[in-house]
Amino acid sequence: MQAYLDNSATTRCSERAKNLMVKILTEDYGNPSSLHNMGKNAEDYITEARAKIAKTLKVAEKEIVFTSGGTESNNMAIIGAAMANHRAGKHIITTAIEHASVSATTAFLEEQGYEVTYLKVDRDGLISLEELKDAIREDTILVSVMMVNNEIGAVEPIEEAGRVIKAKNPNTLFHVDAIQAYGKYRIYPKKMGIDLLSVSGHKIHAPKGTGFLYIRDKVKVKPIIYGGGQQKGMRSGTENVPGVAALGEAAAEIYENFDEKIARMYALKERFIAGVTQIEGVTVNGRTGTDSAPQIVSVSIEDVRSEVMLHSLEEAEVYVSAGSACSSNKPSVSHTLQGIGLPKKLLESTIRISFCVYTTEEEVDYAIEKFKEIIPFRRKFTRK
Repeated sequence: MQAYLDNSATTRCSERAKNLMVKILTEDYGNPSSLHNMGKNAEDYITEARAKIAKTLKVAEKEIVFTSGGTESNNMAIIGAAMANHRAGKHIITTAIEHASVSATTAFLEEQGYEVTYLKVDRDGLISLEELKDAIREDTILVSVMMVNNEIGAVEPIEEAGRVIKAKNPNTLFHVDAIQAYGKYRIYPKKMGIDLLSVSGHKIHAPKGTGFLYIRDKVKVKPIIYGGGQQKGMRSGTENVPGVAALGEAAAEIYENFDEKIARMYALKERFIAGVTQIEGVTVNGRTGTDSAPQIVSVSIEDVRSEVMLHSLEEAEVYVSAGSACSSNKPSVSHTLQGIGLPKKLLESTIRISFCVYTTEEEVDYAIEKFKEIIPFRRKFTRK
């Protein structure tokens, strides 16, 4: 038996996305900038993908820019917006629990002379709308807030934040990292006051190396990649046609029978939490139930280090993560766990479990069984 429960790190590619990608790689492999029919066919795939994605967000097709993934989308949104709007001000607001692709980018901008305010979060990982309101100034050009935290599944009040931002300073741009939220929530940027929205393909069963950035019409963003002027100059370079088409297919597919898929994921999450919290000294971080993300569970295990737990589970073919996959190979303490005030003894004893639409009850039950076997066994060595 195997249980892959690391879907917030990456998901398996869907059959529909894979089949379309293979067809384009082997049959319709023209360059979309070429003027012949093979090039026109390739361009059509990009147009179709853009239409599929725009439909899920209820936005215009021209507002979608394809990227290599979430990190590039976040970089393009934050650096591009800062560069394009620096004459209006150099103040940026973000949170203390952002993904590294946001926090490292704002740190870079601080080196370039921008001022960044980092909003604190409460024990559930949520920002204060009052603190956000108080932080917005006349020279605030950008607010960047993730919709779903990648470590504990906290869901930020994005629509309310959008209203606060636009009421305090209508010229302030609102960027949302929706990398863990797209495909798990219905997201409508126009209604929610979002100007820029980042999405990664491999979190929604599209191939790695794919993603997009929604840029609201008339929003000024400077490109960060220059060259042949593809995508109306916003992101030069020959488009990854197979990846883009597969991303469009995966985006359309993830929103089919959406309510049933999400309800099933919440049921799996509830089943897992009910099972592991029977174990002494196991606690869940952040909120649970429908006011948390359907796919993420953060579990702290007293007296068992996360690295030890991770590898013990791996031996049983249960695959989880020690926090964010992008930083779990580095010996650093999670800003998110510190931000929610997790006790020091649990900071290095926390793991993340994440589900997807393909996760089965059998996988969840097998994982619970292994947790119940491994934790008491490992504690024998630490409690002596």
